[in-house]
Amino acid sequence: MPLEGDVEVTIRHAQSGDAAALAQLMCKLDYETTRAEMRQRLRSISSDERYSTIVAEINGVVCGMIGTLTHASYEHNDPSGKIIALVVSKQQRRSGVGRTLVAAAEKDFARRNVSRVTVTTRFEGKAAHQFYEALGYSKTGFRFAKNLPPISAH
Repeated sequence: MPLEGDVEVTIRHAQSGDAAALAQLMCKLDYETTRAEMRQRLRSISSDERYSTIVAEINGVVCGMIGTLTHASYEHNDPSGKIIALVVSKQQRRSGVGRTLVAAAEKDFARRNVSRVTVTTRFEGKAAHQFYEALGYSKTGFRFAKNLPPISAH
């Protein structure tokens, strides 16, 4: 699929061999991740059909990824979708790779009969907010988070 500037991007599902590239991309989101950690995460995620990990490649180099989850909800009868992670390498930002990845995820959601998609971003992610709004997403609430202490093994 051609992007701005006639760059050809390949969209495909992630493979275990993508672990190193995906780990580097997760670090760009401030989630320090090693190749081994990403390999383990991919193994776990790829064994669950509710998840989808899609990558973008340019000239054989992974330059972006989107991770999604299709799930049941308490609020609706049909499945819902969530964009869990979206990251594009600094070199390819603002080139159309992010839009292409979101479009691929939305197509995958439609194939799964998902008609409602959510995404969360950090408060300070103003560029991300503008990006999603430009793609037709709207602010619908706040997300709260809490880290729980580990349960002691007794």
